Amino acid sequence: MDTIQVEGWQGHLGKGLAPRQLMATIYAALGFTRKEIAKHMECSPETIKTQLETARYNLDNQPTVRELCREAMRRGIIAPLMVALLIGGGNIQQMRPVRRPESPRIQTVVRIQRLDDAQLAA
Repeated sequence: MDTIQVEGWQGHLGKGLAPRQLMATIYAALGFTRKEIAKHMECSPETIKTQLETARYNLDNQPTVRELCREAMRRGIIAPLMVALLIGGGNIQQMRPVRRPESPRIQTVVRIQRLDDAQLAA
């Protein structure tokens, strides 16, 4: 299966998105704006808008770009490369959580009381 790798993400071709739609979806998953995606893909922001709209339609007519990215990840069309490395890693040592040393806890209690005019005069 052919793949596209963009900035730490991997996209699989042949799973419902054209190559340019897949690249635009990966950049959107990275959090780039349409203008930023257009600079990376060397086209206009309107072209990116069209690519993302078509990709949203192809993946069951998703209402937003965020939902498009979520659906593409759910279907295995796009994934961060770290996930692929962790799944295929095998011998990964479990890290122990870092704990703060036990120290006595100090609690300060402050009480505020409003005084009447009679109490102030006394």
